[in-house]
Amino acid sequence: GPCAVLVDPPGERSLVTNLAAANHFKATHLADAAQASVIEKAKYYYMAGFFLTVSLESIETIGRHAVEQKKLVMMNLSAPFIVQFFWDQLNAAMPYVDIMFGNESEAEAFGEKMGWGTDIAVIAQGISALPKASGFRGRTVIITQGKDATIVAKDGEVMTFPVTVLPKEKLVDTNGAGDAFVGGFMSQLIKGEPLAKCVDAGHWASTVIIQESGCTYPAECTYA
Repeated sequence: GPCAVLVDPPGERSLVTNLAAANHFKATHLADAAQASVIEKAKYYYMAGFFLTVSLESIETIGRHAVEQKKLVMMNLSAPFIVQFFWDQLNAAMPYVDIMFGNESEAEAFGEKMGWGTDIAVIAQGISALPKASGFRGRTVIITQGKDATIVAKDGEVMTFPVTVLPKEKLVDTNGAGDAFVGGFMSQLIKGEPLAKCVDAGHWASTVIIQESGCTYPAECTYA
């Protein structure tokens, strides 16, 4: 569906969306032979929290497959309203999530819902400790905070990863910053790189995209 992006002079953005066909996705689509083949071959699965508003059944289908085959599921909290108004769906999907991404406002909404307060490190650790469907892998929770340090909770430990602050005059458009972080993170995750390298790549990708207008990148990737 279409999405209108409104960017104010400082480079911050708001979105006006129409989900259109995406709002009619059914779990039966996953049973199609072509889709089933893609699911079977994949080793990693990523989904936005927005999909919780459409087809929880589809998420649970992927989740059960991932648990059975010991594959990895990643999700993004996506927006505070997902926590506030689709809590039951989020709770149903959570046991299947191995890596949860979010930003500080989404984490704060989660903390408010659970009565954990507003400390991002405490909230991240709390999300990490929620029950999982698989017993072979703990949940990693990654909370970005714009120019402030990224918080990661994993295996009972909370880590912080500083962000190199971009000079304000270089900021063009924050649209896509969170998705770029996830993309950068996953680019290293699937290569088997350590957590610190994954976060570093996420920071790099976010820094690149906020210097561009819209969700665009330079022709050449210079990350090493």
